[in-house]
Amino acid sequence: MPETQLPRRTFIAGSGLGIGTAMLSSLAQAAETGGATVGQAGASGEIWSSEYWAKKGDVALNLYRKRLQAPKTGEPPLPVLFLVHGSSNSARTSFDLTVPGRGEYSTMNVFARHGFDVWTMDHDGYGRSGSSGNNSDIASGVADLTAAMDVVARETGRQSFHFCGTSSGAIRAGAFAMAQPQRVSRLALGAFTYKGTGAPTLGRRAERLEYYRTHNRRLRDREMIRSIFSRDGHPAGYDPAVAEALADEEMKFGDQVPTGTYLDMTANLPLVQPDKVKAPVLLIRGEHDGIATIEDLQEFYKALPNGDRQFVTLPEVSHSLGFAKNRHLYWHAVHAFLTMPPGATT
Repeated sequence: MPETQLPRRTFIAGSGLGIGTAMLSSLAQAAETGGATVGQAGASGEIWSSEYWAKKGDVALNLYRKRLQAPKTGEPPLPVLFLVHGSSNSARTSFDLTVPGRGEYSTMNVFARHGFDVWTMDHDGYGRSGSSGNNSDIASGVADLTAAMDVVARETGRQSFHFCGTSSGAIRAGAFAMAQPQRVSRLALGAFTYKGTGAPTLGRRAERLEYYRTHNRRLRDREMIRSIFSRDGHPAGYDPAVAEALADEEMKFGDQVPTGTYLDMTANLPLVQPDKVKAPVLLIRGEHDGIATIEDLQEFYKALPNGDRQFVTLPEVSHSLGFAKNRHLYWHAVHAFLTMPPGATT
C-alpha cells in the first residue's frame, strides 16, 4: 500500500497552534518561569556561548553563538539556526534579552536547549559591529550575512543553515535566501513585509521618507523603543518591563541607528521575490501587526514555489513576536517548522 503524502501547505490561525501540546506547555512554563523545561529533548547541560568576528571589507561584524556545551572536535555538527535582527535593535537585545524576574525572553536560550547551534550578528552600524557609514539597507544586510556565513561554516562544519529573521530582519533573510540559496535549509520569516499592502505603520513612517533619503541615521531613543510595543494599539500583549530592559541595553550603543531599512520598507518594496525563494518557508505574524498584514503576506505565500510552506498567525501578538506574553507560541511554531520530518515524494 503506498505511503500517504500529507499536505504540507498549512494555514494556522489562533487555535490551530494546538499541535504538540506537551512541548507547548513546557514552552509556556519556561516563558513564565525562565525555567529549564524548554525543549525536553536535550534540555540538560550548561548553555555555552562565544563571540566571533567577520569582515565585510574594512568593517568588523560581531557574531554571537549559543549552544548546549562547548563544541568538541570530531562530534557530529548540530543543526544551525541563524537569527537576523530588525531595524531598531541589535542582535543580542533582540534574541538574548534578560528581563529580571519576568521569565525567559532569550530565543537563543530556547533553541539552544532544543539542540540547535544558535547564531546571530549585529549588522553594519548596529550594536557591537563597526560601521561603514552607510545606511545599512537590505542590500548591505545581505552582504553582512554573506560575510558571516564563512565564519559559521568554518566553526560548525555545515554549509547550509536554518534562518529566522524578524521584521526587516526577515526581509534581510529572504533577500539572502534569493542571493545564496545553497546556504539556506529552512527559512522562518517573522513579521515580514512583501509589498507593504494595507500596513498603517508603514503609511505613517512614509511621512518621513525625505528624511530617510537624506540621512543615514535616525533617532532611536528610549521613548521610541517603548513605542514599538504600543504603536499597533494592543500594548496589553507585552510586559512593560521588556521595553525598559531592552532600552537599558540598547542605550549602551547610543540613541541613533541606521535608516536604510526604514527607507527600503517605505520606498523600495518589494525586495524579496517569492518565486526566487526556493527553501521551505514559514510566514509568521501577530494578529495585531500593523506592518505585516494578512493581505500582503497571503500574496507572497501563494507565489512561493516550494510546497513545504506554512502561514501562522499568533493570537494577542502585535509586531514584536519574541517579546510578547505569547512568545511561547512563536517559539513553538518556529521549532515545529524547523524540525518537521520530510514528506513522502512522488
